[in-house]
Amino acid sequence: MNKLTTLIFALFCFIKLNAQEISFTLEQCIALGMENSLEIKIKQIEIKRTQKNHNSFSNSLMPTVSFDANQSYNFGSTIDPSTNGRVSSNIQYDNFFLGARMNLIDFNSIATSQFTKLDIERAKVEKEVLENEYKLQIVESYFTALYTQELLKIQENQLINAKSNLDRIQKEETIGSKPKSDLYDMQLSVALEEKNILETKQLDRIQKTQLFQLLNAKEIGAENCILSAYLNSNSNVTPTETNNPKIRLARLTYELGQKRIKQSRGTNLPTLGAFYNYSTFYYKPLNQSDVQVNSFNSQFSDNKNQQVGLQLSVPIFNGFRNSKKVKALELESEKEKLALNQEDLKLKQQIQIEEEKIKQILVLEGKFFEIKNLTEKTFQTSQSKFEAGKIDTIVFSTVKNQLLQSQYDVLKNNLQRQFTTIKLNLIKYNEL
Repeated sequence: MNKLTTLIFALFCFIKLNAQEISFTLEQCIALGMENSLEIKIKQIEIKRTQKNHNSFSNSLMPTVSFDANQSYNFGSTIDPSTNGRVSSNIQYDNFFLGARMNLIDFNSIATSQFTKLDIERAKVEKEVLENEYKLQIVESYFTALYTQELLKIQENQLINAKSNLDRIQKEETIGSKPKSDLYDMQLSVALEEKNILETKQLDRIQKTQLFQLLNAKEIGAENCILSAYLNSNSNVTPTETNNPKIRLARLTYELGQKRIKQSRGTNLPTLGAFYNYSTFYYKPLNQSDVQVNSFNSQFSDNKNQQVGLQLSVPIFNGFRNSKKVKALELESEKEKLALNQEDLKLKQQIQIEEEKIKQILVLEGKFFEIKNLTEKTFQTSQSKFEAGKIDTIVFSTVKNQLLQSQYDVLKNNLQRQFTTIKLNLIKYNEL
């Protein structure tokens, strides 16, 4: 585990021992998820496998060396290896062959080397795509849980005010200055707020559990975790050209298609190779005691033969099979180019939508703050009127609900702006 993950785990253990809460930032959640993600670990292994499969062009020029040995028995009419004449006898024949071969010019090997090198790059970009999509999932889950958590704080603050008013009305009803109906109305209002808080707490627990399940952090309990509001959006992002891994993946896929075409065409081009062969043999007539043969060492030395040369192989006719394969690959390449254009168009459209959302959020932000300020003033005056008995509980509850709604709107708009900004940065630059 990296240092950040180790620190988070240590803090969690401290929580368990001391029953205290810990605050998690968005960056910590992303780091924890990246460390624990099984899909990312699988993709890392896939990258290593692809690297092992890569064979550079210089390696493809290395000679292949083989050694062959065989022992055979010929019965009846056969060829005497010493005279090359046909004789009627049984002969033991041992043959030894050492051969080396290397390609000097092989267009197919060149294209294959280029293809596997690009394949490694594609595997790396596929991992980046997976990480980018995973980060977007974490960000969305984080802000969903964060909104519910902050909403709970607003509701709990409102409940404190409601219980204070309930306590005052109970005292006034006891001395007869307030009717029983006002007490019932306030009791109902408090009960409804308690119900809403209970539902929000349940939702908060579920959403945080879902967040930590997404992070594959089974050891962290949602009940002891507080999510920190993300206030550092766009601080680490320097405006640059769009760097979305999906675009790079589509581009690499198209380039790999072009390499496949070259690879297939390479089988139609000449191949120049060099070779070296060394051979020798030993023979011995069987069941012929009157025949004298040289020793094994003597025959091994006397019968040796060496051969060195160049070999040019020029494909002439392959039944049009390879030509049809090249045509099919060219059509596949056209499809991959269209897919690249389609991915680029989708990205531009998505960026346009997210930028438009930010504009609309900023337009609403000022209006929401204005309404919140007005509802706070209205609530203050209504609180005074309610205490003086000038308005009843129903009217006061209506004003209070208006304040609560305005606080909801400001909170939701603020978190939505942060979420959309971070999402846009991940889409455009693959950065928070």
